Amino acid sequence: MPPTPKGEYGKRPFGTNSHSCDLSRRRREGLGQIKIVYINVKPMIEIDKKSGFCFGVVNAIQKAEQELAKGETLYCLGDIVHNGEEVERLAALGMITISHEEFSKMHDVKVLLRAHGEPPSTYEIAKQNNITLVDASCPVVLKLQSRIKKAYETVPTIDTQIVIYGHHGHAEVNGLVGQIDGNAIVIEDESELDKVDFSKNIRLFSQTTKSLSGFNQLVETVQSKMENDANLEFSDTICRQVANRIPNITTFAQENDIIVFVSGKKSSNGKVLYEHAKSINPNSYIVSKPDEVVGLGLDLSKKIGICGATSTPRWLMEAVMEKLNDMAATA
Repeated sequence: MPPTPKGEYGKRPFGTNSHSCDLSRRRREGLGQIKIVYINVKPMIEIDKKSGFCFGVVNAIQKAEQELAKGETLYCLGDIVHNGEEVERLAALGMITISHEEFSKMHDVKVLLRAHGEPPSTYEIAKQNNITLVDASCPVVLKLQSRIKKAYETVPTIDTQIVIYGHHGHAEVNGLVGQIDGNAIVIEDESELDKVDFSKNIRLFSQTTKSLSGFNQLVETVQSKMENDANLEFSDTICRQVANRIPNITTFAQENDIIVFVSGKKSSNGKVLYEHAKSINPNSYIVSKPDEVVGLGLDLSKKIGICGATSTPRWLMEAVMEKLNDMAATA
């Protein structure tokens, strides 16, 4: 008896079974041919409903779109969001991304400030150069800027250290350090604690998109190293829209066989969330655009979950799902 023909993913095609596949016998007996119909089964894919833009990014994107709809030239100081695909979409609508150096040389233009926040010097340049600002700074970041400035102005001793747990060179961190004229110590992780003098008072803050567990661990480590009568004051300034993504990603990664995490390469939050997803589900992969899933060698018969960073647009995750469906259809 010849082997049974198989459909997509190794399934038997509709109209056959293990007991009736001897086609030559049926022809000899005049029973005619069996019509074989191959069923195209879509892969099991879902997009995490809680992934995507945080409210700060949503606000910035909406303000950009509103200004662009007026038909006027709009500049953005730095990438509006750490996602190249979204930046390209807005560029196609007319938004022009500029650097701080370019900004300082401009006059009589309209410039959007992204959600990450800016130092006081940016506002001073705008005033001097008659630049109209469309301020989309995230309110959570603005509150943190205010707290750091107040802490610096009210330190109990002149040698009190302002320490910020954050990424060197990140736009938000630059804005935070700028609130106190650069008089802050920035550390990315515990390996940089040698920059801190534990015999002096410390006031510790965090970039809003850093890991909450990482911050809590840092606090414990710093407390254990404090010397003499030096005092540590710390403020949990991590955005809960970011922190709450961790337990959600945990559940989502457990519920799916494969995780495709969609994030821009510059996204700090994306790195944190992807690494967490990977720790829960080893079959996790990160992509920045739909075409990148082609080379991953994914088993499309498995349950696939798509999620992303707070800087990942919903439309991009949907495009990744569409690409996976197209791959399954042509497999």
